[in-house]
Amino acid sequence: MEYFVYILYSNKIDRYYVGFSSDVERRLFYHNLGKKGWTKRGVPWKLVYKFKCKDKKHAMLVEKIIKSQKSRRYIEDLISGNIVFK
Repeated sequence: MEYFVYILYSNKIDRYYVGFSSDVERRLFYHNLGKKGWTKRGVPWKLVYKFKCKDKKHAMLVEKIIKSQKSRRYIEDLISGNIVFK
């Protein structure tokens, strides 16, 4: 099964959200329902980055690397293509 790491952006709260899923479009739909969790305050979210991973374990690792940077600049460099995952 394919997995992806994705980054969403909310204009409303000017924040990014990093996650992973096997179906990014479905996850974006659920984030935008705004029913629960951290993302409900940022609805509507838009997809700004998607990276295909070889499996779930790889997706979890990439997500962890991005989140561990704790850096908006790092995320924006990733989105703009200045940082590339392999």
